[in-house]
Amino acid sequence: MTIQTAIFETHEIRRICDEETETWWFSVVDIIQVLTQQPDFQAARNYWKVLKNRLAKEGSESVTNCNRLKLPAADGKTYLTDVATAETLLRLVQSVPSPKAEPIKLWLAKVGYERMQEMADPALSLDRARGTWQKHGRSEKWIQQRMTGQETRNKLTDYWGNHEIKKGGEFAILTNIIHQEWSGVSVKAHKTMKGLQDHNLRDHMSEAELIFTALAELSTRQIAETDDATGMAENKGAATKGGAIAKQARQALEAKTGRAVVSAENFLLPGAATRPKAIKKSA
Repeated sequence: MTIQTAIFETHEIRRICDEETETWWFSVVDIIQVLTQQPDFQAARNYWKVLKNRLAKEGSESVTNCNRLKLPAADGKTYLTDVATAETLLRLVQSVPSPKAEPIKLWLAKVGYERMQEMADPALSLDRARGTWQKHGRSEKWIQQRMTGQETRNKLTDYWGNHEIKKGGEFAILTNIIHQEWSGVSVKAHKTMKGLQDHNLRDHMSEAELIFTALAELSTRQIAETDDATGMAENKGAATKGGAIAKQARQALEAKTGRAVVSAENFLLPGAATRPKAIKKSA
């Protein structure tokens, strides 16, 4: 999951991306605060609580389609927060009388349109990602490796999706097996080592870490394809074997250079090593 802040006029809208399903989830209460033009965030929360109860009694799908995910608050901690996709929010907006309704609809539609553009032409998504990484000071060499690794990752997840592996939980389990095998640490432990919380681990990998991750995932896919691995049991075997190939290469490099490949280095701004930038809101 990757957390970002989107800007509508002068308002910060928290959103979180599920990379596995390529879905953006937006904080409902942040949208409600804009619609009600309420400077008091607690009052916006109360408004949403009342509205949610009313819509639930009416059997509205807008409420049932909401999710609860952890988002950062003003105190730096993360809390379970009601979130919804742009499509669901477009329907929710209709339930709130507000002069901001149409501008918010247009903004959400633009967000959705950009996503549809990216689905039709994935190069647009890569271009936006490249632009973001450049703004964050990444080198062109790092960016190229990051994009190459993502392409390798996508080919692997495409294989999984076509061979009885479910997106989300099962993808995460297999990903962790590969990572644990090649690096010697779990995904969670690697993020902790780098001081990351709600960040994408790959966006904070060194060039070497990206290369070995890609090697492990490439090896996993090719082994799975050779064995026609189907279902979790067979793909776990392929994941272990694929990760082991990258592990051998990592150990050989470390033996020659005397330097560990897996490191605590990250690209976080000073003072942001253990949490994302605080947003002046509560859950």
